[in-house]
Amino acid sequence: MAEFPSKVSTRTSSPAQGAGASVSALRPDLGFVRSSLGALMLLQLVLGLLVWALIADTPYHLYPAYGWVMFVAVFLWLVTIILFILYLFQLHMKLYMVPWPLVLMIFNISATVLYITAFIACSAAVDLTSLRGTRPYNQRAAASVSLLPRLPRWSAGSRPQDSRCLLGLRPGTCHLLRSCHLNAQWVSEGSRAASRLP
Repeated sequence: MAEFPSKVSTRTSSPAQGAGASVSALRPDLGFVRSSLGALMLLQLVLGLLVWALIADTPYHLYPAYGWVMFVAVFLWLVTIILFILYLFQLHMKLYMVPWPLVLMIFNISATVLYITAFIACSAAVDLTSLRGTRPYNQRAAASVSLLPRLPRWSAGSRPQDSRCLLGLRPGTCHLLRSCHLNAQWVSEGSRAASRLP
């Protein structure tokens, strides 16, 4: 048997010292939240949550198109949360070997393509899977509009009740995709009228 060495040097540290170093390294970077990337990620988180919450509240499991919409919405929402946390706590700086601008570009391009396919699937299935004016119709129509890459902008001269047409909330009104064009006309007419005011 080998004998135990007579001189052994050991070092001890208290657990409080190790915990303090890791806590200070995980401070949130509030400048990221104020940046355009952080604001857009927050917007994507809110709209993603809105989409899958609206679809999840309907019997989506009966229709394959809504299964695809749920997969896209939940998957991209979770990936966005992970990326947001990485950037918020500056963990991407510790993983310097990963080309983060390239990762974000690939993620955003693939998310755009997936959101467009989910928008088409959701919009095409709204009229086929539910009756106009019912709660599932309204939720599915609102979810498909939330999948659009840009938000509607209302001018001072537009009427607030006109926004319901965009969401397909009035039975017997314009179709969901046609309503975007009509709302754009209402907004442009309202802004022209507002510009004529003294």
